[in-house]
Amino acid sequence: MIHPSSTPSPLTGAVLSLRAAEHNPAECGAAAEEETPTPPPVGLLPGETVVKEGKAAILFPSANEVFYNPVQEFNRDLTCAVLTEYAREVLAQRGVKLVLPGETERVVVSLSEEEEADAQTDEKHAEDTPMETATVGEKCERGLRVLEGLSASGLRSVRFALEVPGLKSVTANDFSSKAAALIARNAEYNGVQHLLSASCRDASMLMYEMRGRKDRYDVIDLDPYGSPSAFLDAAVQSVGEGGLLCVTCTDMAVMAGNNTETCYSKYGSVSIKAKYCHEMALRILLHSVDQRAGVYQRYIQPLLCVSVDFYIRVFLRVFTGQVTVKNSVSKQALVYNCVGCGSFHLQRMGRRTTNGKHMKYSSATGPPVGPHCDICGQRHQLGGPIWAEPIHDLDFVQKVLSAVSTNPSRFGTAKRIEGMLSMVTEELEDVPLYYTVDSLSSTIHCNTPPLLQFRSALLHAGHRVSLSHACKNGIKTSAPPADIWDIMRCWEKSNPVKREKLSETSPAFKILSTEPSSEACFTVREDANPQSRKRHLTRFQENPQAFWGPKARAKSGGGLATSLNDKRKRCQNKRKNQITDVADFKNFHCKKFKVGKCRNGEKCCYSHDLEPTQEDTVE
Repeated sequence: MIHPSSTPSPLTGAVLSLRAAEHNPAECGAAAEEETPTPPPVGLLPGETVVKEGKAAILFPSANEVFYNPVQEFNRDLTCAVLTEYAREVLAQRGVKLVLPGETERVVVSLSEEEEADAQTDEKHAEDTPMETATVGEKCERGLRVLEGLSASGLRSVRFALEVPGLKSVTANDFSSKAAALIARNAEYNGVQHLLSASCRDASMLMYEMRGRKDRYDVIDLDPYGSPSAFLDAAVQSVGEGGLLCVTCTDMAVMAGNNTETCYSKYGSVSIKAKYCHEMALRILLHSVDQRAGVYQRYIQPLLCVSVDFYIRVFLRVFTGQVTVKNSVSKQALVYNCVGCGSFHLQRMGRRTTNGKHMKYSSATGPPVGPHCDICGQRHQLGGPIWAEPIHDLDFVQKVLSAVSTNPSRFGTAKRIEGMLSMVTEELEDVPLYYTVDSLSSTIHCNTPPLLQFRSALLHAGHRVSLSHACKNGIKTSAPPADIWDIMRCWEKSNPVKREKLSETSPAFKILSTEPSSEACFTVREDANPQSRKRHLTRFQENPQAFWGPKARAKSGGGLATSLNDKRKRCQNKRKNQITDVADFKNFHCKKFKVGKCRNGEKCCYSHDLEPTQEDTVE
């Protein structure tokens, strides 16, 4: 509460101006035309620091009033890179050419004859048609309208305005008035108030009000603290035709199988606690978005979906088309996961067949497995539905990769972006989920085969194989589970285990009791080592510091931020105050006193013999 006689700070002025603009924007606009008041000087308030990231410098309070996590710099860098390439692709159709500092002419390689002819045609068309030039920091009238629904300090939106060309407007929204006021000050501090406008609204209501065809945003970015499920319905309605939707999920405990009932209530899918849980989390999110978009006769086209550190991030486009929406059921699949050996099978939810010019839709037949696993005889878990189609647009990913690698000074995490996207381009598109070499070895209790030897064995057997960006030891392959376990049986023959110690009911005993149907070859092949691994790209970085990861949620009432390390020490185990000295046990009442059977009352010590009660004496 601000005292009436006190002088308002720039923070207070920003809050008041925001609220006035919300209640009556017309009067605020008229007042601005009549007289333009001198804006208050933007400077540091007591307890504030300056946070620099990319080209942005953010005024940030030391009290934990507004959420900020420096760990997600990679998230913000990748978003700027993807948004730039999306803007380049969309605005080229509107006659706008993007110009980035430090970027050379784009060189396209490995084109087919048809693509070369199309490229020459496009160049001639571009020469005949005058192109408008869009640079960073300038407003483009034919540019993109961007909404960041949950902006917090506004760092991401400020970076959009400073680093992404071809933008018409950026709306940074947050439900917290303190955050909205900070966004307004940060926009002025970075000199982007002509592009960036602060908003203090409920994100869902703001998006619902912009559902009209002419009001929709070209780009919507959702990065909540936790689950974005509450905002997905509004987002798929308020993003424009072919618009870009960027979504982050940090509730990985829910999506990775620890809380299956919560996952179903939020995303309409059952998660499984398996080795491939991180990619399954991506596909659960895509299924949820596609399901909500289908209600409004819309469908999604994933551009780039990655699992990074402690969160997942998806970039997808949203289109409208009643005919294409009918294909959604055949894009979803159930997952049957064996609890013994970890083998999995996918069951499509629907089936479509082509009959001349007509498409016939029918129910899928199944299940693909029997009552027990054919490999180890154990039962199956049922998960899903999940998105079973490709989760990347490799052409688009290649454009982003080319732009980042040719201009590495643009982002602080450029090396990691290059390593991550290189792995994405090497992944098998049509193979959902993956195995891990260490889990396969752990199942039969044998030594883990070297990664290149295991990949080579799959290649020698005639199967396709790739690594996965979601897991360091992940193997994506077109080989069926039976062939994978034949390779592991052959490996066990050269690295035998003590079978006499195996239980007859264990999966290992069942698997090793069966002879392999073919002999595996573990000679290392040249194509077994992918280019990203040969070039030693930064694919999976180590944690830069201790207790690195998610940060504490911002406090609505402010207050000093609590160290995550101190919080863990205070809340570990069951007792809030852990006992470290034996003498302190005398300060606690015995368990018998808690149930009312101790006669010592307040003099009760922590441990003593129970005195006989009156009932015991009578007996």
